[in-house]
Formats: sequence, C-alpha cells, structure tokens
Amino acid sequence: MTTEPGWSPSSERPPLDEAALRAWAGAPGSGWRELRVVDETGSTNDDLAAAARSGEAAGLVLVSEWQRGGHGRLGRSWTAPPRSGLTFSVLLRPTRPPAALGWLPLLAGLAVVDGVEEVAELRLGLKWPNDVLHDERKLAGLLAERVQDAVVVGIGLNVSLRADELPVQGATSLALAGRPGLDRSVLLTAVLGRLAAWVARWEAGDDQGTRSAYRSRCLTIGRTVRADQPGGQAVSGTAVDVDADGRLVVETTSGPVAVAAADVRHLR
Repeated sequence: MTTEPGWSPSSERPPLDEAALRAWAGAPGSGWRELRVVDETGSTNDDLAAAARSGEAAGLVLVSEWQRGGHGRLGRSWTAPPRSGLTFSVLLRPTRPPAALGWLPLLAGLAVVDGVEEVAELRLGLKWPNDVLHDERKLAGLLAERVQDAVVVGIGLNVSLRADELPVQGATSLALAGRPGLDRSVLLTAVLGRLAAWVARWEAGDDQGTRSAYRSRCLTIGRTVRADQPGGQAVSGTAVDVDADGRLVVETTSGPVAVAAADVRHLR
C-alpha cells in the first residue's frame, strides 16, 4: 500500500471490517450484490465507470480507504487522509426514463442523512443538489455520473477529519460535530441500506413519497440562492421547490425557473 506523505497508521483510524462488509452485502435483503474494499485508488467513481462500460452488473459497491484523486461536480478535486472518512461508489442500472435520473444524487443525499442520523444521532440537512450539511457546513458530497445505460453514484463522508485536514473551506466532519470514534463499517452499512431502500422506492414509482421526503430535508428550499449553471448562466432568487424531475425551482423577478444542474450558493 502506498500512503499519503506524512500519514502513518493509527488506532484512532482503524481499517474497515472488509470480511463483515462482504458478508453483509452478500446476505439477502442488503440490496447489494457485492462489496469490495481496496486500500487505495484514484477515484472509485472512475473505477466503477470503467466497470460499467465493461458490462459489470448493477449492485456493485466499491469502497476505498484512500482516494488519491477524488473528484466532485464541475471537475473539482479533493483528497483526505486514509481512513479518515468513507469514500465509496455504487453501480446502478436504473430502469426509469432518462428525465428521472436527476433524482439519484438526491436519493443518495437522503440515504446519507438517514444513515448518519441513525448511527450518530445528529440532525442533518441537504443542500441541493449534492451536499449533506451539518450546522450549515459540508459533511458529505455526492456525485452521480451517467455511463451508457448505467449510473455511478459516489459518496464522500467526512468521519474523523480534524479541522486542519478538511478538504474544502466550510466543511466539517462527524468528529468535529461531536461524534468521534464512530465505527465506519457500521456507518457504511447504514447508508448503503438506506440507499438501496430509497432507490427501490424510486424504481417502483413512489415519486410522491421520495419527493416529499427530500423536500422535508432540503435546506435550500426557502432560501435566497444564486445558481451558477453550466455555460455561465446564473439564476438568482428564492428556491421554492424541487420538481418532479428533481430540478430546483427558483422564483426570480421574471418568474419561476427550473434548474437541472448548477453550483448553488445559499445567500444570507
């Protein structure tokens, strides 16, 4: 294993229990076909995208103890010390129409909120479209990428990072939020279990239930926002809803605008 410069193994950051995780994923009812843990990789999303192009079946989870080149939306890169968080991706082959696929990162956010709240007993919220927040600070990020007829969803959750280790300004970790020493394997299965359940409900057509659940946890709704869209167009106004396709509806001076993809800022 190649480790990040300056890092050495610590009992404060034990490895994931790979055997237990594999057994959990392979058991009936987990919602997943297989779970693999690797010591390091460039990007779990890139790895599963390559697997999807090679015909890998849905239901594969790839977890890395350290990502050398993790990336988020708009090509942003980030890294964190090994074993300081949960960095993983899942391979889905959804049957819903392409217009509905914008819901997958939103459902991943719901799964993180549900799973972390269950284990850590912290109240969290969602910033549309891909951030999980605690006390207005970023605790986790999400990235969904379409690969042919598959979708790869990546999740990065900050667990034991110290303030000087945070990958971006305005971030936080479970340790900094007052929950040090959490078992990452327990956290992972909690989030994955919730994600499988939300995706199953969405695949079954429970649009009303999934939309209602997301809206109830979305901190962006009701806020004054600026949404910078791909291509440079910006939309400013009050976020009033998330529509049936997962788009953020912003009430502007010219009327409502539905935003499908954007870098959103909550304005004071």
